[in-house]
Amino acid sequence: MKNLVVGQSGGPTAAINSSLAGVVKMALDSDKIKTVYGMINGIDGFLKERLTDMERFRDSERLRLLRQTPSSYLGSCRRKLPEPQENEQIYEDIFALFEKYNIGYFIYIGGNDSMDTVKKLSAYARKKGSDVVVAGIPKTIDNDLVLTDHTPGYGSAAKYVANSVRQLSADTGVYDMKSIVVAEIMGRNAGWLTAAAALANTKSAAPVDIILLPETVFDEDKFIGRVEEVMKNKNSTIIAVSEGIQDKDGKYIGESSSALMGDGFNHAALGGAGRIVEHMISSRLRIKTRSIEFSTLQRCCTQSISLCDYEEAFSAGYEGTSHALEGNTGFMAGLKRISDKPYICEVSFYDVNSVANLEKRVPLEMIGSDNMSVTQAFTDYALPLISGEPELIYDNGVIALETLQR
Repeated sequence: MKNLVVGQSGGPTAAINSSLAGVVKMALDSDKIKTVYGMINGIDGFLKERLTDMERFRDSERLRLLRQTPSSYLGSCRRKLPEPQENEQIYEDIFALFEKYNIGYFIYIGGNDSMDTVKKLSAYARKKGSDVVVAGIPKTIDNDLVLTDHTPGYGSAAKYVANSVRQLSADTGVYDMKSIVVAEIMGRNAGWLTAAAALANTKSAAPVDIILLPETVFDEDKFIGRVEEVMKNKNSTIIAVSEGIQDKDGKYIGESSSALMGDGFNHAALGGAGRIVEHMISSRLRIKTRSIEFSTLQRCCTQSISLCDYEEAFSAGYEGTSHALEGNTGFMAGLKRISDKPYICEVSFYDVNSVANLEKRVPLEMIGSDNMSVTQAFTDYALPLISGEPELIYDNGVIALETLQR
């Protein structure tokens, strides 16, 4: 019998531990696995032999608690392995540890860099004639992994954004005066999460009038003109801004010197894209404007986890591990949408070489012709992903978490 090791890498999400629970559940129940190890702090921790036995999760209540715990239970890292020809020693070290701990299966939960690790380790295993199975389970709030319809973690983050924006709109409209809130949302190169602000809109109330995505060119004059148009008919509005919006030269607005703080010295604006957009509006239109950053709450708010995301994350981990235990290697367990109405999605398996280091951005058909909105196609795509609420465990009114003693 062989052992299995599982790790987590990259930015955490509200659902990443549901995937971990799926991996652990399948592995613990399998007669092919003797011990299930968790690597603490990803591949970095594995190289330092920082492992924990996951046997304690045979307890179903503890497993349930793990599923609702946000962030990466095992800890994370952002290490991208070098090419073998650049540093083969690190691969030799990893495979020596596979042998030392009798590892037959390596499961990595993460985003693009994590899939790159899966790609490189599975290729090295083939080159060396190793029978170690290497597989990836996707996660990222950015929703930018290719081939998979969407990524576990995105639906819950999108739900947080939509709910936060809708509730912000109630707060911004209490005074009889013109006011604007600029909400800066994560997404450096892909605007999927910022686009989710549109899910706060309904037929009777549409608090979000402008959505700025990195997939489009940010034109300051056109943007200000659109804000003026919106504010002719409304007292308040919310503008959703992706942190990665860029000008016509491909420069991030947050790094641009075109928007200047009014200090009299022509100093470039400091802070993120939201603050710069805030300054543009207030200085040119003299409308009360404030910017807020949703920051890391977007990815770690368990109270906003969607049932769809919670269940699909678990299934990706569970079925992905089952596929690995059948001897399949070098794959990512993604999600394939079978139907929109009713919404049906199933776990499917993709060659990791067709996934790693590629990026899925919001397609043109989901972006409005004004480059400052999204279409019904996006709404139809995203709404099912934020649906439902799992039954969560609370401790005296505070969300209960499973924590690892490191």
